[in-house]
Amino acid sequence: MERRPRLSRIDHYIFSQLLVALLLVTTGLVALIWLTQSLRFIQIIVSHGLSPFVFLRLTMLLVPSFVATILPITCFIVVLFVYTRLAGDRELTVMRAAGMSDVTLARPALLIATGTMLFCYLLNLVLVPASLTAFRAYEFEIRNQIAAFLLQPGVFTPVAANVTVYVQARNPDDSLRGILIEDGRDPRNPATILAQSGQLAVTPQGPEVLLQHGSREEVDPRTGRLDVLDFHTYTVSLAQASQGYTPELTDSAEAPLRQLLHPPRTITGPDRAKWVVEAHRRLTAPLAVISFTLIGLFAALRGMFRRHGGIVRPVSAVLAVTLLVALGLGVNNLAARNLALLPLIWATAVAPGLVAAILLFSRQTVRS
Repeated sequence: MERRPRLSRIDHYIFSQLLVALLLVTTGLVALIWLTQSLRFIQIIVSHGLSPFVFLRLTMLLVPSFVATILPITCFIVVLFVYTRLAGDRELTVMRAAGMSDVTLARPALLIATGTMLFCYLLNLVLVPASLTAFRAYEFEIRNQIAAFLLQPGVFTPVAANVTVYVQARNPDDSLRGILIEDGRDPRNPATILAQSGQLAVTPQGPEVLLQHGSREEVDPRTGRLDVLDFHTYTVSLAQASQGYTPELTDSAEAPLRQLLHPPRTITGPDRAKWVVEAHRRLTAPLAVISFTLIGLFAALRGMFRRHGGIVRPVSAVLAVTLLVALGLGVNNLAARNLALLPLIWATAVAPGLVAAILLFSRQTVRS
């Protein structure tokens, strides 16, 4: 009866170290990844004078995907580091001398791993798809706004690969003079639009140009004759020139789990297999937290006692987790080609943890 408070305090002692280390390591790695990934957006933001808040909002939408990717690895690193340090400081020796078993010693790490696993499920099933959807929509909106900023007087500006805009003059109020637009968005009917003046406006659907006193010229593909349409006012949407986004859901990373398991009929062949594999990846990836944690516990708790510490088991654990991460990526690619290999995705996530648990908690294993 007297041991329970002592064991509770030890659990809290180990748990607090694990939790603080997990938060610090994860935050540091996420910040590093965020910094490297956000460099590709800085040029666009700075060169076109967009607000820093646009940059922050755009890049912060990627953070949930970063966290979901690195959490299993950071949890393993933290468990391995904290328990190896406890062993090096002889604290594990004292705890074992007090009658604590490996199951009791591993309890704080398994509690941290369970919480991390549940948080990974929240990320993979809810937060990451929602954030990626918002990111794609916001990026589309920004690119449309940039299309308006790109227009410079006296310059043929390629708004997209199939649309070029020339303006003779642009006033501070975004009124334009001497406008020429080469519009090839419809390959069957490319058009040349001329206008004396116009007004540039940014709408929720993207930038538009209200042209005044001009003409639209097209070559009839059947007769080869030039058709000229004179107009008093004519609106051209530059947003339609932006590429890379459609309102329809086309990316498996943004689809909800139910839709991944039952892809739309419009998705067929290899793409359909990728959607199914993505669903199983989301369901199995959090389980790797438990497997990696058990591998770290096995390396730390079953390591042989050495006066100056041991490095073989920790290095072996790191190599094992590295190989498992690479194996997981390879199995996902193979399963996308042959859905009969889907059970391998589950085996890769679960089997290493089961083996490590058996080796760690088996009574036949000689205590270190």
